Amino acid sequence: MSDHEYLTRAEAVLTVVERTLDDTEADIEFERSGNVLTLEFENGTKIIVNLQPPMREIWIAAKSGGFHFRFTDGEWRDTRSGTEFFAALSDYATQQAGEPVRFKP
Repeated sequence: MSDHEYLTRAEAVLTVVERTLDDTEADIEFERSGNVLTLEFENGTKIIVNLQPPMREIWIAAKSGGFHFRFTDGEWRDTRSGTEFFAALSDYATQQAGEPVRFKP
């Protein structure tokens, strides 16, 4: 994948996350600064989603740990577990929000 393809695909992921947060009922504030999207929950915990262009990955830092996602076979997949990005982010956000939060590609 070229640098341009990576950035196009990764930016699209951040856009989907932002749009979902705009529409969710959960009390989640978010702020984007360049390639970093910070989600802050009512209980003060945070999830950080950031792009890693040199690695061509998207990283998530959540209360449950740090996770790296790489574009494989048409989806962003965790480099260790193989979990799909939006499913993983939904689980982490649900845990930290204390209510269901669903992200879809």
